[in-house]
Amino acid sequence: MVSVLLTEQLKRVKEVLATWKKVDDTVSQLCSTSSAAVSAPIGTACSTNFNITAGLVGFLSGNFSGKTWRDEYLGVNATVKKNVGAKKTDNGVQFQGAWAEWPVGAQGQNQLYHFANYNFTLVATVSMHNVPKSGSIPLMGARLDGEDKSKFMELSYNSEKKWRVLCGGRTTEEHSRTWEPETTYQVAIVLQNGTQGSVYVDGKRVCGSVQRQLETTDSKKISHFYIGGDGGSTESKE
Repeated sequence: MVSVLLTEQLKRVKEVLATWKKVDDTVSQLCSTSSAAVSAPIGTACSTNFNITAGLVGFLSGNFSGKTWRDEYLGVNATVKKNVGAKKTDNGVQFQGAWAEWPVGAQGQNQLYHFANYNFTLVATVSMHNVPKSGSIPLMGARLDGEDKSKFMELSYNSEKKWRVLCGGRTTEEHSRTWEPETTYQVAIVLQNGTQGSVYVDGKRVCGSVQRQLETTDSKKISHFYIGGDGGSTESKE
């Protein structure tokens, strides 16, 4: 039998628990002011009968510098691409020609968010400052691994002030619901049981119950989530 003094380790555990509690309190009060990932599917993150901190595993808010958007839950940090187009705000980040990638499989061998291949809810509080001159801009989504890095789920907004959604199928569809500049929305993309994708805007489903294309994606896993753009159509846009 060996006796080992674990004073420093216990101190670190207490610090982590205190940080988690602080973030839980923040998320509960602000009802997801930026971006949060949870391991269980939900419909409306701010509904009265749902505890948003249950299953919370990541929280991106205003802790941003350089290319790193730090997970305040001490989990996996997101990486900001073309960070010259990213600006820190009070409770988040403003993107113009930039975007963030939050790794799942792209994290490598030690994947803290491996559960996201089967169940996840990614919630964000967003506002768009300008109407795109043309086309659409991805707001948030998930890419699969593999050489083609195909999109699995996505919510985007277009120049006609319409939402566009991809719920796990192959086709991006325009939704009749509209959006307005300088207006705050709570949006979410949800995967249940690895087969059903849904997208929500302010708690209302704009795309849902779409079966995953198992014959083409069953062997693929989620590479990463993207926020503010997908790396292909964000240039000079916000």
